[in-house]
Formats: sequence, C-alpha cells, structure tokens
Amino acid sequence: MQRKRLPLIQPSTRSLARAGRRTPGYRLFDFLHGYFYGRWPYLYIGIGVGEHPLSPTLARIAGWWSRLFPPRPADNGASPKPANLAFADSYHGKVVPLSAATQLVTVHEEIRLTNLEQVIPYAHARDIILQNPDHIIALQCPCRSARSDPCLPLDVCLVVGEPFASFVAEHIPQRSRWITPAEAVDILRAEDERGHVHHAFFKDAMLGRFYAICNCCACCCGAMQAHQHGTPMLASSG
Repeated sequence: MQRKRLPLIQPSTRSLARAGRRTPGYRLFDFLHGYFYGRWPYLYIGIGVGEHPLSPTLARIAGWWSRLFPPRPADNGASPKPANLAFADSYHGKVVPLSAATQLVTVHEEIRLTNLEQVIPYAHARDIILQNPDHIIALQCPCRSARSDPCLPLDVCLVVGEPFASFVAEHIPQRSRWITPAEAVDILRAEDERGHVHHAFFKDAMLGRFYAICNCCACCCGAMQAHQHGTPMLASSG
C-alpha cells in the first residue's frame, strides 16, 4: 500500500503566513515565533513554567544573553522596559467573566476590533479579529500537561477562529479536537463551576491579536504564576 505523503508546508501554515503579510508590523521573526509557539506549545510552555529538563540551561543562557546584549533605548530616548514588562506587553491574558467568554465562542459573524488599549492595557497585541469564529478547537492545556499531577480535564483550552484553529488541528491532531460553539459553552460552564478563571489570550506572534480562551487554575497556570511573581501578564476584567 502506498504511503500517503504529507505536504511539506501544511495549508494552515500558508494561511498563517498570508494573514501575517496582511498584518501591519508583523515580521518574519514574529511568524517564526508564532509557528514555533503554535506547533510545539507543550515544549514552549513546559520550558516557560520550568517543568522541562531544558529549563535551567535555557534560563542561564537567557541571563547571559541579556547581560551581553542589554535592551536598547527606545527611539524617543526613553529607557527600555524591564524584561518582565516587555514580555507582558507581547503575551498576555484578559480576565473575562463567563458571559463574555460565552459571547466570544458564540459569535455568528466576523469581528474586527483594533487598538483596544482601554480594555487591553498593553503596548502590543490588543486586537480582537475573529475570522470564521465558529471554527473552535479544544486543546489539551499545555500548562496542565506540563505538571506531574495536573488538574483535570486537560482539554479546556479553546482556540477560536482562523487561521489558529486549523493550524492547531493540523499540527497537533493527537491533542486537539474540533468542537461546536455549544460544546465550547459547555466547557466554559464546567470550568466556571470548578472555580477556574477564563482568560482571553493575546500574543504578538499570533498576529498580535486574540486567539484563545484558557480556563485557568492557580495550581497549573503558568501565566497566573508569572503574574504572582512580578510579570504582569494578566489584566483584570472590566
């Protein structure tokens, strides 16, 4: 029997690249960063939360790099932001109540809301652009998956809209599944009953916009723990 040959570049990767070319300020580095983050989220998050064997080595390398190549002042002469603030500007979550989270997964038309600095108080990645909003993936949570004794269930991260949903479905099929908006609402309600927090996540490498709702518990969530330790990557609701 002839083996099925997979394309060298998946269609969803091409879609992400096309969307990147249409996104002002989105660089090749951002695309490569976004590809790595979306393709290998368990490695990316596992290193970030310190649970991966490479974490200590990479932390030392990052420290050496920052000392050898400190951030340059901004074009206006202002001092560069500390690393933790610069990181939060590029990757952050917004606490959303159950009602707002439900609205995000039950939208029936495409949405384009840009420069939401009043509600997303960060320098970058603050747009809500929903294309094919009914395309939703339930992904096994990378933060929970990194823990030795995680909270359950695992598949509580909701990737919403394109090109993100198809990218995850094509590249991580063993840990993701397509769901309907009604199933997404069921997941949100169940997580809400468990006392977990809904975060709408934004990232510069993910086209500088909203791409997922994570249902977070304080014992597993890397973002909540980073926030508690001085990296302000979570904004309150409102």
